[in-house]
Amino acid sequence: MTTLVYGLAVAGRSTARFLAAQGEPLVVADDRVSEEHQSFASSIGAELHQGPDAAMACARRMGEFVQVAPSPGIPESHPIIASALRAKVELVSEIELAYRHERAGAAPRPIVAITGTDGKTTTTLMAAAMLSASGRRAAAVGNTETPWVEALDEAHDAYAVECSSFRLHYTRDFRAEAATWLNLAPDHLDWHRDLESYRRAKERIWCAARSSDVAVAPIRDQGIVASARNTAARVVTFGLKNADYRVENDALVGPQGRIVDVGQLGRALPHDLTNALAASALVLESGLGTVEGVANALARYQHAPHRIQFVAEIDGVSYYNDSKATSPHAAQAALTSFDRIVLIAGGKNKGLDLSSMASQPQRMRAVVATGHSADLVAEAFAGVCTVVRASSMEEAVRAAQRSAEPGDVVLLSPGCTSYDWYSNYGERGDDFARCVQDLTKEKAT
Repeated sequence: MTTLVYGLAVAGRSTARFLAAQGEPLVVADDRVSEEHQSFASSIGAELHQGPDAAMACARRMGEFVQVAPSPGIPESHPIIASALRAKVELVSEIELAYRHERAGAAPRPIVAITGTDGKTTTTLMAAAMLSASGRRAAAVGNTETPWVEALDEAHDAYAVECSSFRLHYTRDFRAEAATWLNLAPDHLDWHRDLESYRRAKERIWCAARSSDVAVAPIRDQGIVASARNTAARVVTFGLKNADYRVENDALVGPQGRIVDVGQLGRALPHDLTNALAASALVLESGLGTVEGVANALARYQHAPHRIQFVAEIDGVSYYNDSKATSPHAAQAALTSFDRIVLIAGGKNKGLDLSSMASQPQRMRAVVATGHSADLVAEAFAGVCTVVRASSMEEAVRAAQRSAEPGDVVLLSPGCTSYDWYSNYGERGDDFARCVQDLTKEKAT
């Protein structure tokens, strides 16, 4: 029987290559027409459907498919999903396929897994670093730069798997020795049918948990804690206080005692601490790491770019790049980290209410609204502070410079995706940094 891989971006191609390497007959498809799709399909010996009629052509053949593997970019409202459901053809995600392959091997490697609206990537990278510092050959995979299926043949002995809701939505057997659901806020409502669908997808990180597994839950969200307690797993909590893993006497502590002093961390914003606590719980409660390894990893950890990343200081004003904040909830971490802010926000909204970005009025000096969602940003901050609009990143940075006073922070924390002006949030953050550096050069001449 044949597998249909629908969507040929990074994860879709990785999935198709993986299945082809297993000798499975494949059909690949994409809504867009591209010569690259044709050459890719030929390279793996797969039949290709592409263009506006691809979903209809594949739907007519649904009886031929044993499973459909949609790429993460294919929303649950897509016609191909409806066709598969009607035909009762199994829908499987990249991490589900990788998990089944891994468990079918002679010596399955242990897994820690991470999901949540925000902080997934950081916590995943922290967990992988902790595993490595504890003497394991660990890989950060999944919704990272490396799809899990690409790392299965590499010489790793443990995985930290970042699980987006897109990947979890189509899982059945996937489980981890320790798994955390960090937080929940409205997001990706342009992919999920509604918030309840999004929540259920996140909850699936524990759907196959066993009594020997650990569910790591945030003490501040009793809904998530309740979901964890409704599984077979042992539940451990994390949070700044009143949790199993917490901050106490200026140190990160757990049931085993002190882990590391807060002063040893490269950065210690509140969300940095909760991410570090969650990662520590995953690694220590699973028995896959040591306290010494966890402490060493946290002391050496360097945060990935575009996440409240310092760029420069000009005339007493600090400029920070938080381009990764593609939802209002993600932007909150930065907005609560500084006392006086000139915010650059906007982009392509994901169907989310942006008003929560204005929940820190005492911190706001001004807002520069950008992109397709400029009007929504302006509406959210009406009556809160001065709002100006900009039609380019360069214009936005210069407008922010004019509004800022010594001691302020100019913060790019868009609360929206980058897909109006840029290909991804990294490109947007790099452009912001370039514009700031241009200001620096002007000051130097």
